[in-house]
Amino acid sequence: PSSSGAAPLPEEDCMKLNPSFLGIALSSLLAIDLWASKRLGVCAEEGSAWGSARPLMKVIEVSGHGVPWLLGTFYGLCQSDSSAAREVLLNLLFALLLDLVLVAVVKGLVKRRRPTHNKMDMFVTISVDKYSFPSGHATRAALVCRFILRHLVLAVPLRVLVVLWALIVSVSRVMLGRHNMTDVLFGLLLGYVLYSVVEYCWLSPLSAPALFALW
Repeated sequence: PSSSGAAPLPEEDCMKLNPSFLGIALSSLLAIDLWASKRLGVCAEEGSAWGSARPLMKVIEVSGHGVPWLLGTFYGLCQSDSSAAREVLLNLLFALLLDLVLVAVVKGLVKRRRPTHNKMDMFVTISVDKYSFPSGHATRAALVCRFILRHLVLAVPLRVLVVLWALIVSVSRVMLGRHNMTDVLFGLLLGYVLYSVVEYCWLSPLSAPALFALW
C-alpha cells in the first residue's frame, strides 16, 4: 500500500514532534538557570571555589532571616514610647508576617526542590523550606529595603548600605547554593510588590484601633 494511505499521527504525538516556541524557550531558560546557578554556587560547600567565605555568607544569611527580624521588630514595638514609632513598627511586623505566609503558600504550591548542590544546614527551617521557589530571603530583603527607605530618615550613605545589604543577601542565596537564580529574581520582584500591598493596607489608629489599643 502507498504511504499516502497511512493513518495520521494522533494529535498529542504531533504536538510532541512540533513543540511550541514558548515550550522550547522555557526549557532553554530553565536549563540556563540551573547551569548558571550551579556555576555561581561558589560557597555551596567548604571545598567549593570560595568555600572559605562560606561562614561569612551564613552570617549574611542570618541577617536576612525572618526570625531575627520578627523578634527585633516585636521587641522594638514593646519598648517604643512613641506613637509614630509604634505605628511604623506595627506595620513592619505586619509586613514580615504577610511575607512569611505568602512565601510559604507559593513554595507549597510550586514545590520546586532546592538545587542539588545545596547543603541543608540552614538557620531555623520549617517544613516548606525544603522548597526553593521563591527565595524568602530575597523577598524579605526587597520588602524591608523599601520599607526602611520609605519610613526611616537616613543619610545617603546609610540608604546606599541598605540597598547593598538587600542585594548582597539576595546574591548570597545563589552563592550558598540555596536557590537558583530565578528563585531569587522572583523573590525580589515579589518583595517589591508586597511592600506596595503593605502601603495600601497601612495600619493606623484610625483603620485598626483595636491593634493600637494593645500597645
